[in-house]
Amino acid sequence: MDSSLAYIAERLTELTAIPSPTGYTKHAADYLVKTLTELGFSPEISNKGNVLVQLGGQGNPLVLASHIDTLGAMIRSIKDNGRLRPTTLGGHQWRTADGENCTVHTRDGRTYTGVVLNTEPSTHVADDKVEQVEKNMEILLDENVATKDEVLALGIQTGDIIAMDPRTTITESGYIKSRFLDDKLSASILIGFARAVAAGEITLCRKVSLLFTVYEEVGHGGSVVPADTRDMISVDMGCVGADLGCTERMVSICAKDSGGPYNYDIVSDLATAAKAAGLDYAIDVYPHYGSDVEATLTAGFDIRHGLIGPGVYASHNYERSHMDGVRNTFELLRAYVTL
Repeated sequence: MDSSLAYIAERLTELTAIPSPTGYTKHAADYLVKTLTELGFSPEISNKGNVLVQLGGQGNPLVLASHIDTLGAMIRSIKDNGRLRPTTLGGHQWRTADGENCTVHTRDGRTYTGVVLNTEPSTHVADDKVEQVEKNMEILLDENVATKDEVLALGIQTGDIIAMDPRTTITESGYIKSRFLDDKLSASILIGFARAVAAGEITLCRKVSLLFTVYEEVGHGGSVVPADTRDMISVDMGCVGADLGCTERMVSICAKDSGGPYNYDIVSDLATAAKAAGLDYAIDVYPHYGSDVEATLTAGFDIRHGLIGPGVYASHNYERSHMDGVRNTFELLRAYVTL
């Protein structure tokens, strides 16, 4: 298990280093294809950019899904003073990004660094505190520009992608701190799961496929799955916070979120598998959450659905989890596919 955890940690560090705000996910998808191919599988990229790979097994097809698109921003307009006005991609919280370094990606492949700040960030200057909402946020480029024309001359334009720095670190005590653990942590767990299958460490008792989606943060990532899918489990972040049982060191099994209850039998089977394996888990209700598998149901697929994931604290912020949560999630997947 230690080698699997080390492998997952390496994949997480590499994956979070690849900018992939919703709508700009090609490089992350290419990384998945390369990694899964090196493991001996034959992944495919769909027309919309999702990555699908069949791991093996026969009968009663199960899809395990995570997403590789993240929160981010796009240039809404270029101001006369050379600063950039952003528009959010996904459920971005600007108050958590005030002061964050970022990178602008142009359509012709150039990159420029910058910093996210509100329109009056200096305590020594501001007469009144500026509310950290989108209309008051701007990107200051690390370039000598003071006019709109000077920014345009760099090749920067409206619609270019703004990616926040992930600042990924894993402490000696096992804590994982980074932006975009939602959902690159679970995507890394699924890559580790694929590696274990390829190595013969996990024997599949049913047909299992992995689906990595690229539009989850805007609600339609999982809208298409293989036609023979019977069950689908979103492997996303587990919520940690007030009125919830899950911690960063546990695997969370979601019974209900903002889209309604998850399949009763799937939730029960997951809990039974976790208990039998002696895992640290919690069954929780997420009040403000939606997952890929709900997009699958909305698209009309007749499937049973579930949601699990390692506990992640401070979602849509600079997030934190723990390698124990990774271990419990990995082991729950192992236990479930061998039922």
